[in-house]
Amino acid sequence: MFSSLMPQRRQFFELLAAHSDRVVASANATLRLVNGLGLDSEDIPALVAEVNSNEISADEIKSSLITLLHQSFTTPINRDQIHTLTIELDEVINVLLDVANAVGMYNIRESTVEARELAALGADACMRLNRAVLTLPDRNRSQETLDLCKQIDAIESRADQVQRKAISQLFEGESSIWRALKMREFYSLQENVLDRCEDAAKTIEEILIENT
Repeated sequence: MFSSLMPQRRQFFELLAAHSDRVVASANATLRLVNGLGLDSEDIPALVAEVNSNEISADEIKSSLITLLHQSFTTPINRDQIHTLTIELDEVINVLLDVANAVGMYNIRESTVEARELAALGADACMRLNRAVLTLPDRNRSQETLDLCKQIDAIESRADQVQRKAISQLFEGESSIWRALKMREFYSLQENVLDRCEDAAKTIEEILIENT
């Protein structure tokens, strides 16, 4: 599909790979943040800063990629799809930053089983998204890329189930309404990470379909 790419055309995939690397780094920092709540095992402000640093780095990569897109007469795949995938990777990181910032904004001092599971699912989906981006240029690995996209879809479905269970539990028992409301929003932000990963995976699937 993309063999014998010219150097400039290869650069598109190198930038997409770098962008998706930042997605994984942000997701892993967010996972450590959520798992560390209430345990004093990690410096929470430092982890929030780590996610923010990755977001800033990702913005620079996005800017370079869009500039290259505007300067290039030819592209290895549909230029609109390159732009869409770039924006969708950026949205994953933006939502991860929202999750990290919500810890301080909503004064969340302790984690829950469901929050930790959603964070783990988010990190898993981001890892598979990164692998899908890395294998995308290789025609011989198209099935592997497609399988990764389908796995992301399955992970998102699992996250939906976890979120519904978590929210239903918030309004049972004697939990305060304010805690229930802030945790509902927190769970929603976490699940949104999976939604954005699924969007990017669908774009990759479309790229595969158009280039096989």
